[in-house]
Amino acid sequence: MSLRPAAALAALLLASCAVGPDFKRPAAPAVSGYTPEKQAPATISAAVKGGEAQRFVAGMDIPGQWWTLFHSPALDALIKEALQSNPSLEAAQATLRQAQENVLAQRGVLFPSVSGNLSTTREKISGAAFGNPKSSSIFTLTTGSLSLSYALDVFGGARRELESTEAQAEFQRYQLEAAYLTLTSNVVAAAVQEASLRAQIAATQEIIEAETQQLDVLQRQFNLGGASRAAVLAQQATLNATQATLPTLEKQLAQQRVLLTALAGRLPSEEISQSFDLAALDLPQELPLSLPSRLVEQRPDIQAAQATLHQASAQIGVATAAMLPQITLSASYGNTVTDAGQLLSGPGIWSIGAGLVQPIFKGGQLLHEKRAAEAAYDAAAAQYRNTVISAFQDVADALRALQSDAAALAAQLAAERSAADSLAISRTQYQAGAINYSTLLNAETTYQQAHINRVIAQAARFADTAALFQALGGGWWNRVDVAAQHADAAKKP
Repeated sequence: MSLRPAAALAALLLASCAVGPDFKRPAAPAVSGYTPEKQAPATISAAVKGGEAQRFVAGMDIPGQWWTLFHSPALDALIKEALQSNPSLEAAQATLRQAQENVLAQRGVLFPSVSGNLSTTREKISGAAFGNPKSSSIFTLTTGSLSLSYALDVFGGARRELESTEAQAEFQRYQLEAAYLTLTSNVVAAAVQEASLRAQIAATQEIIEAETQQLDVLQRQFNLGGASRAAVLAQQATLNATQATLPTLEKQLAQQRVLLTALAGRLPSEEISQSFDLAALDLPQELPLSLPSRLVEQRPDIQAAQATLHQASAQIGVATAAMLPQITLSASYGNTVTDAGQLLSGPGIWSIGAGLVQPIFKGGQLLHEKRAAEAAYDAAAAQYRNTVISAFQDVADALRALQSDAAALAAQLAAERSAADSLAISRTQYQAGAINYSTLLNAETTYQQAHINRVIAQAARFADTAALFQALGGGWWNRVDVAAQHADAAKKP
């Protein structure tokens, strides 16, 4: 007969379930592409460095160190340093460790709680309490006990709370992945921008040199009476205007160097040794095009939003369980003696019991807390959908940018070559007296702008290639550069 209560309790525990909704991962969007039109298989090409055609490979996996596809040892070295020293990564790693420790701490609620107590007091009592006011007694009282308490998680409130904490740790895991992706992408983008600025500065210096030579020719012609003073002044003004653009470009380059230094985890005075030029970068010619159903697994921000949704779902269960009975088992065993040496050999005192608490009236607090948890879930679901839309938008923008960049570079290259030919002819015609100086000046201005535009279009192809890798998730599931203590954050989704 004594086994029946234990059997009934075991049956109750086995039959218990966690109240609230069981989380289900949202389905991937039922689309087959990223743009309304069919994706072109490749971009067009241009006969210049960085003008190679790029082919889109459907379903191609993304390497964990995707930046190595640019074949730049300087870029590889800088990203390696940034991954080791950037404070934002250190913060993300520490936050993940904190979340993981919180999970381990929360698991403790599933086990009984055992505590020990030991106290010693020196007391004097009066005999008056026993009818003998003239007597008194002094003694030492030692008490030792062990107490056990176990809250039966019949309705799963504790398990839902643990589930919520695990979802929070999952969120921090993907926040760390997002920090890795953001850092590496920012380094690549900053390096490409530095290379672009260096190319623009070099082009501007070439233009300044050519305009200076032209000014010298005009000055000699003016001294010999073969050119007007107006032509000399116009050329001087053109030269000065071009020279005025150089300090702005040099300022931007200096600021870009400071940005790269900061991304490497250094102070501005500790400038990095690497420098970047477009000529030292190779344009990847095969680009991944992940299936839309895979994108939701590859993007760290989508996975983080899903973890937030999971956490909100678990909190509904926590709020629901709070409205139901809470059952607690307790037991204690100990001893109270006047001689500490007899603490373990005394007769012993013990207790065993069970308690049940059922909320009856709390002014609607528990009901509204449950409704608040449901509203929080709805908000998290909407935010998840918004994150998915933004992710697909990023990929669509990158794909269109790559097509547009290729066409723009081809057009700018053609414009530069036409402008260069026109300038060469105009200079010959001007020297022969066939055209006036204003025609030559227009040809010079057209060439200068075409030359700078070609350099900018060249850099845009590298920058938007990096943007596509970032938009597709950056291949974090294939990364091998993670420290051992964070290797669990690099598993394939």
